[in-house]
Amino acid sequence: MAEPHTAGAEVDADRLIHLRNLVGHLPEPKLAAAGRPGGFPTRARGNGLDIREVRPYVEGDDFRHVDAMTTARTGRVHVRSFHDDRDKAALLIADFRPPMLWGTRRRLKSVAAAEVLALCGWQAVMAGGRLGAMIVGLDEVEGSFLALRSRDRAMAEAAGLFAYGHARAMAAAGRARSQTLEVSLEQAGRLMPSGSTLYLATALDDAGDDFDALAEAIARRMRLVVLLVTDAFETAPLPGGYPWFTRPGRVNWTDIGVKPSVPPDPRPERLRRLGAEVRLVDAAATDEQLCLALLEDSRHAA
Repeated sequence: MAEPHTAGAEVDADRLIHLRNLVGHLPEPKLAAAGRPGGFPTRARGNGLDIREVRPYVEGDDFRHVDAMTTARTGRVHVRSFHDDRDKAALLIADFRPPMLWGTRRRLKSVAAAEVLALCGWQAVMAGGRLGAMIVGLDEVEGSFLALRSRDRAMAEAAGLFAYGHARAMAAAGRARSQTLEVSLEQAGRLMPSGSTLYLATALDDAGDDFDALAEAIARRMRLVVLLVTDAFETAPLPGGYPWFTRPGRVNWTDIGVKPSVPPDPRPERLRRLGAEVRLVDAAATDEQLCLALLEDSRHAA
């Protein structure tokens, strides 16, 4: 676990794994059933091959599904019911670009992104889905993507990827060139099968000129959930003078009035128009509040 003086400033893999304890009481996520990777989705035929249950025969059941052994043992006709074993796939996308590497309360926005994604990941794994992970903001493509895995191994590897990627992003923050968000979103759309669920944790900075069109196209093929991370300074800034840096050795100051006026955030409505689900994530939220943020779309928030 992170030391007290670094808690909130770094992504700790052990903490992401321990977050599993918080998701047991949450409802099962609506992971869409997705076929294995392929070019064209097709309608499923038949009843599937996996046995759902063995139950007494009722009028209208197919006699071809009679379970002879159970019928002989009980003296009453029983049938087997089947279901189609469809793959459930989810991808966690963490935005670790420089605009996310700051915060004023409890944790950095990038750390909040990793932690809320971990909660989504544990939900997906516990629902029986396969899980992948991606980092936005690393210069090297190698090591920034984790292919789909199953069970606890998936979240263990995703936690390690987020911890490694965040440390690399922090080390390169002063010299890294920030890429647009659309590049990684387009890559995710190509790598994941139709019907998958994409969880994107970001503040939507520098999304790119084609982001809206790309997000809308992806939302038609997959379930797109945007975890919109905010900091208290953005929503309720305290009055005073604040320094900010444009390059090493150059300091600028911004004065905020006694009663700063913060205009309504246009991002949630913009994302909903594109077909995405939106969850508002406060970087200063407690673990329990992060869980609650996953339960409702921001359109229903008071």
